[in-house]
Amino acid sequence: MQAAIHPQFIEATVICSCGNTFKTKSLKPSISIDVCSKCHPYFTGEHKFIDTKGRVESFQKKQQLAQSMQKSGVGKSKKKGKSLENEPKSLKELLGDL
Repeated sequence: MQAAIHPQFIEATVICSCGNTFKTKSLKPSISIDVCSKCHPYFTGEHKFIDTKGRVESFQKKQQLAQSMQKSGVGKSKKKGKSLENEPKSLKELLGDL
C-alpha cells in the first residue's frame, strides 16, 4: 500500500438551518444542512412542508385555482353537437321528403 494517499477523516461540525449543531466524522470540517432530527416533521410529529425553492406554494396555488374553476364551471365548455330532433329517424322519413 502507498502511504499518505488517503484523505484525513476528521471531526466535523454539522449546522442545521434551525440552529441545531452536532459533531460527526467527515472529510470536511463543517457541514451545513437544511433539516436535522430536531426540526424534521417525521421526528417532531408536526405537519409542515420543507421547501426551499417555493415549489410547494406554487403547487398549492395551482390546486386552489383548479378547485375554484371546478366550482364555477369556467374550465369546461359544453360541446355543441347536431341536435337529434331535426334528423330523420327512419328510411320512411327520409323518402317521405322526396
